Formats: sequence, structure tokens, C-alpha cells
Amino acid sequence: MLYEYLIENFKPYEPIFTADIDIGMVGNSLRPKLKELCDSGKLCRYDAGVYYLPGEMKLKGLTPISANTVARCRYVNRRGRVQGYYSGYTFANQIGLLLQVPYVQEIVTNEASAKVREVDIKGQKFIIRKPKAKITEENIYVMQFLDFLSDIDKYVDESATNISDKLKKIIKDEKITKELVDTYIGLYPTKVYKNLYETGVVYAIT
Repeated sequence: MLYEYLIENFKPYEPIFTADIDIGMVGNSLRPKLKELCDSGKLCRYDAGVYYLPGEMKLKGLTPISANTVARCRYVNRRGRVQGYYSGYTFANQIGLLLQVPYVQEIVTNEASAKVREVDIKGQKFIIRKPKAKITEENIYVMQFLDFLSDIDKYVDESATNISDKLKKIIKDEKITKELVDTYIGLYPTKVYKNLYETGVVYAIT
């Protein structure tokens, strides 16, 4: 029953969190069943509460899923549900405003249980923060944009060029409108207003 459920609902190498296994079993009865599957080779344990189905790929001595994948599936997009976004230095690197890849990834997520905390996944550190409002498909990009803009001076590389152009591209690509900005900007520090004008992006928001 459990194995059939897993292969029907999860792909090989996709992180499986025990909290997402919905077959009417509580933890005390579920854990022994998961262990049985692991012992038989039908399932692999990645970390506490995290499993995955093995696939065809053979990687001797290597784990086929990474801490980054586990973090993304737990905190950013969980089973197709929008739960969070990358922020701070991580987001700055993703959009090309910071050349160095940050050692610690930063994520704002609905899954956060505290305002800010450090999470360790297999030796890799992640900074997890609570959002200023519940993150949804409708507001994820405007919140990520305002979050970043509120501390842009801290995150942007001194050598970064075309800052305004890159921010305007985000506004256009993610359809960030004045209505959305007006709805959420009050949740952020007042300096976000100053940064909107100083970067020149305020005129791209319509």
C-alpha cells in the first residue's frame, strides 16, 4: 500500500517528506514501514524525514539528490504549491547583480516557524525567513522584488552594472504592477520608497 502510493505520487530522486505522505498513517506506524522499504532497497533515506525513490542512474558513493534540491522542494515549491522565494545574496546572484555564488542560500517561505533561523541540510546551511505576508502565486514576485529592493545596497556587487535594466526586466517579466506594489509596499521599511526612485525603476511600474 505505502510503496504503491509512493511510486504513483513521486518520481525517482524527488524528495519525499514524511509530512507529505497522505495515506492515513501517523508517524509511529509510518516510520517502521518506511524503514522496511529502505531495507528492501525500494526506498532510500536522505536525511531525517526525507526519502526518495531510487532510479536507473548509478552513482557509486554519491547521493543523486542535493541539499539545494531538498531545500527548494521543502521551502520554495512544495508538491507544485508556491511556498517561498529566494532572497538576499542568493537572489542577487540569480539575477546577475552579484558575481560570487553565496555559500549560504537565503529563502523566505511560508514553511518558516520563526522570524529567521539557520537550517542545516546534510552539512549545507540555509537561512530561512518568515514572509511579511503569506506567499501566493499572485504575490510571490512583487514580494520578492520589494524584499530585495529594501536592502539592495547590501546585496549588489560594487562592480555590478545595468542595475536598473535588470530590475526593470524583472518588473516586465513577472508582471509586477503598480496595484500589486501599492498592496504590499506598506509591509516593508520606508527606505524601499527611496530605492524605488534612486534605481529609477519606479517609472517602469504601471
